[in-house]
Amino acid sequence: RTVLAFLACAAVSSAWAADDPHLIPKPREVSAGDLVPIAKTVAVTGAASDEDRFTAKDLSDVLKERGLRVAAKGAFKIALLRLDSPTARRVLDDNKIAFTDEMKAEGYVLLATKDGAVIVAATSAGLFYGAQTFKQLIRTDGPTPRVQLAVIRDWPAMKYRGFHDDLSRGPVPTLEFQKKEIRTFAAYKLNVYSPYYEHTLNYNSNPLISPPGGGMSHEDVRALVAYAKRYHIDVIPEQEAFGHLHHVLKYDLFAPLAETDHGHVLAPNDPASLPLIKSWFAEIDSLFPSKFVHLGADETFELGMGRTKDRVSQTGLGQVYIDFLKQIEGALRYTGKRFLFWGDIAQGSPDLVKSLPKDMLAVGWGYGPNPKAETLLRPFIDAGIETWVAPGVNGWSRVYPNNDVALKNIQAMARDGQRLGATGLLNTSWADDGEAILNQQWYGILFGAAASWQAGEASIDDFERSFGLQFHGDASGRIDAAQMKLSAAHALLSKAGLGDGNDYLYWIDPFSAEGQISAQKIRVVSRDFRVLAESAMVLVAQARQAARGGLRETDALEAMEMGARRMDFIGMKFELCDEISRFYTHAYDTVQAGGSPGHDLGEITSNINSRTADLRDGYVLGRELYEKSWLAQNKPYWLYNVLNRYDLAAQTWIQRSDKIAQARSAYGRTKKLASPEEVGIPHWAPVTP
Repeated sequence: RTVLAFLACAAVSSAWAADDPHLIPKPREVSAGDLVPIAKTVAVTGAASDEDRFTAKDLSDVLKERGLRVAAKGAFKIALLRLDSPTARRVLDDNKIAFTDEMKAEGYVLLATKDGAVIVAATSAGLFYGAQTFKQLIRTDGPTPRVQLAVIRDWPAMKYRGFHDDLSRGPVPTLEFQKKEIRTFAAYKLNVYSPYYEHTLNYNSNPLISPPGGGMSHEDVRALVAYAKRYHIDVIPEQEAFGHLHHVLKYDLFAPLAETDHGHVLAPNDPASLPLIKSWFAEIDSLFPSKFVHLGADETFELGMGRTKDRVSQTGLGQVYIDFLKQIEGALRYTGKRFLFWGDIAQGSPDLVKSLPKDMLAVGWGYGPNPKAETLLRPFIDAGIETWVAPGVNGWSRVYPNNDVALKNIQAMARDGQRLGATGLLNTSWADDGEAILNQQWYGILFGAAASWQAGEASIDDFERSFGLQFHGDASGRIDAAQMKLSAAHALLSKAGLGDGNDYLYWIDPFSAEGQISAQKIRVVSRDFRVLAESAMVLVAQARQAARGGLRETDALEAMEMGARRMDFIGMKFELCDEISRFYTHAYDTVQAGGSPGHDLGEITSNINSRTADLRDGYVLGRELYEKSWLAQNKPYWLYNVLNRYDLAAQTWIQRSDKIAQARSAYGRTKKLASPEEVGIPHWAPVTP
């Protein structure tokens, strides 16, 4: 009866002040009240099964991290109750709360008062998700911990809510970081993690494929799967089984199976292709207990360009593609799995899609701000095939994710996927050029969690006001504002016709022919662009100062600051290169007219405070910060592919500085100055409006 007693005030929740708790995801039904002090000693009770005891421990651990003491007789009691218990039924009846059928799989009821809280659920998953929501009701941004009063009734809109992690194009996370990913995914109610493999799963049957130090071992896979299960996350592997296999086919042991020489696509008509696929998936079947496995099969662009050219000419590209996809499914059917595949190629042959096995699952992907989910899913819906939608966090090939595009993309895909009957959302992260840092991508990841749990169209505005508080513990709003500044910086580059803050702009030499084209475009926005990026850095620093070390997810904050600094460096590089060109051209023209270059050359190159030194320093500092962010989450594998670019870029400016210094020295002897073209600097011409 103690549990019921402290819930007496829950029934008067309608009289509470409306204070938005800024939860992620936003609950289906919530009546929130004031923030009130919470007793510093907390007791978590009622966990009756192993799974529920794990939920109690997980909750207790987080409360301890937030500065609370957990004890058996805490003054603030949190009861974890299964729906079928008499106490749970009394709580619901006394508070006139209905626990309906759609809530039973993963839903929960949460009541939080000044004296305690109760979480009621029908399943261990529901109880776990209720506990994750309660964590977000605890606030530690003031002098003492507080709890948000609330009555919540909640359940998910989509059955499968996942994140797809590219482990094959550079970054390969450590097992410890993957465990951190799992904990974070679960905290925001994701229930699927899908690691993506082209060649980075260690296959005993094909030991050549996985690079040394760059793959997941069987031991790590088993450890990850077991760890994820406790957090109610299903690990669904994706092994590309058709295209995206260049890192396999580049070896001459496997090259004969390729559609084109050392290409990307397996030749469907080669008799050894299916046995190779079967060998991979036999090991996958032994490692991953999920009922799902992802075959990939996207972007098979080379199909019909080589060994299947005649067959494609005779029967059509769609027929050859669909036939081989069915052969793969048939060869692996003995595993009893359900097979996911990317829908981009098959959607072009809607009549042929109807011949696919009905228990396959099509994943429609699209990454722009206005994806057309109807186009992506309709061929499969009409064929009676289950569908998921796959938006993206838009962090690939960018110095920092373009979150404005990402959030609009995720919002539309979740909304339209639900409308069209998609049962899942698989939010994607790619590392196309090998430089992506996942710790920069939590903004898009968490919005994917929100959009797939919430019914209908998830509010971007609500999320933008909630992320900093819930993920970092920042109640000041500064981290949210910093994210908005970086999104605005991306938008400025897009407006100037430069796409956005992509890695290409970071690495390109402004004095090259292509760099000069970019320079002409960026001049219009560079100052405003830099102010936005620098303001983001200032806001993060101010948030840290205000929190006095109390912010959470500091590795992600450092990765964000690193991204903002790289954004700023794009603008600085082009600005300083314009100044170098202007100074040198002025010096040269002055000498040609019989004068002295004065201080112009010293502005370009000197031992103290010169433009070339600034650019050298920018790449050197960028390297240091990037390496730190990389090693905070990834294995060393691949890292030097990126660091070598930093070294090369820094060397470019060292060499350029030396060349200009030599021209300056030669002028001192000869009173003649090499032309801008002779030292590799474009001749400056006044920019006309």
